[in-house]
Amino acid sequence: MSSFQIVQFGCRATQADAAAIEAQLLAQGLTLAGETATADVVVVNTCTVTASADSQARDAIRKICGTNPAARIIVTGCYAQRAPDELAKLPGVSWVIGNSHKPQIPAVVQSFFAGSASRNESNFVSLAALARSTARYGESGAAKIITGDIFEQTSLLSAPVLGGEGNHTRPTLKIQDGCNSRCSYCVIPFVRGKSRSLAPDTVIEEIQKMVSSGFREIILSGINLGSYGRDLSPRVELADLIVRILEETSLQRLRISSIEPLDVTKDLIDLFASSDRLAQHFHMPLQSGSDRILAAMHRRYRAGHYARRVQLIREYLPHAAIGTDVMAGFPGESTADHDVTLAFIESLPFTYLHVFSYSSRPGTKAAALCEQVESATIKNRARELRALAETKAAVFRRSQIGRTASVLTLHRNETHRNEKDQEGFTPALSSNYLRLRVPGEWPPNQWHDFQIRQERDFV
Repeated sequence: MSSFQIVQFGCRATQADAAAIEAQLLAQGLTLAGETATADVVVVNTCTVTASADSQARDAIRKICGTNPAARIIVTGCYAQRAPDELAKLPGVSWVIGNSHKPQIPAVVQSFFAGSASRNESNFVSLAALARSTARYGESGAAKIITGDIFEQTSLLSAPVLGGEGNHTRPTLKIQDGCNSRCSYCVIPFVRGKSRSLAPDTVIEEIQKMVSSGFREIILSGINLGSYGRDLSPRVELADLIVRILEETSLQRLRISSIEPLDVTKDLIDLFASSDRLAQHFHMPLQSGSDRILAAMHRRYRAGHYARRVQLIREYLPHAAIGTDVMAGFPGESTADHDVTLAFIESLPFTYLHVFSYSSRPGTKAAALCEQVESATIKNRARELRALAETKAAVFRRSQIGRTASVLTLHRNETHRNEKDQEGFTPALSSNYLRLRVPGEWPPNQWHDFQIRQERDFV
């Protein structure tokens, strides 16, 4: 029986894509290989948000080809949509399939075993079944490419991300894809297309299935989650969907992933404050505390707008986790802009930061700006932001000592600590996104009321 393996890079959205592809390939009768070295087919699902992500994907493809030269390698995802010819030149690649045609990967895989076994024969797949108008050879002459206009994509490829080998406690459900915004540094809209949403009835059905399977916490994710439902007819708001989930399912805890600050309205905060079934956790990308840089980034808010959202969350949910993304070294960012960002972050009750170094992305407006910041300066600024992140996280942890939290136990491999550090303890997660060590050896996916007594209780 033929086998496959999926190598995954990138965000929750690409993980959801991979979960859907995996389900489709299993339904076709293929088996999941234990490792890429033994797989007949390897699907490399790429990210392209940074130059480093591109490099990691290329390195992975070369390694797969080196250890398993007989494998048919399909490269897909955001990098495949952005630069298919670049990937088609890599050794061992059979097909490069962009996000525009990702749903057709199962048909390509099926063709491998239905026809000729030679990856270089031009007729080993039926192009008529694979959007003939956009199928073409890559420049390398060996790999074939299927890609097209991503903005014509209307479907949403999604399946719950349950984690490999049953070792994930909290599944993620992607309910939105694409983005209608045009931040000047971001390539994602050009590789994922316009915003599109999973129908509310489908969301409810998927959550009911996961609840029936025993899951107690589920994460809703999307490329631009706050825009959920605006493309549907009739239009649906994210808050309306959340209310339906609370009313129509018995899910014990719902968590939302990243949401743009202007989508965090008072009504949404009120909703989260009204139910202990909603995780007290907001992740709102900031990127910069400088209004000048925010304008250059084409972000739709200014620092004052953002601060008011944070203050409103803290007013209604005094113990909520408030996380953010912040970018170091955007073109034209001066020392003064960086200092303004540091001061802005210091002034607000953030509980964690995700720090990113600016990476020029081909085709974006920021890539054409002439005031590129030197890499050494970017590194230093990112280091300062990460040091501030550690300080903010420590302050928040200390503020929680003495409180009792309802925590969900996790699998040990869902933490970043060495397993030896967890001997005699079980990792667990609170509503407000604190990873804690519960004394004793407990199975995952159980609720515990845990009083936080000391710094050592945090993972």
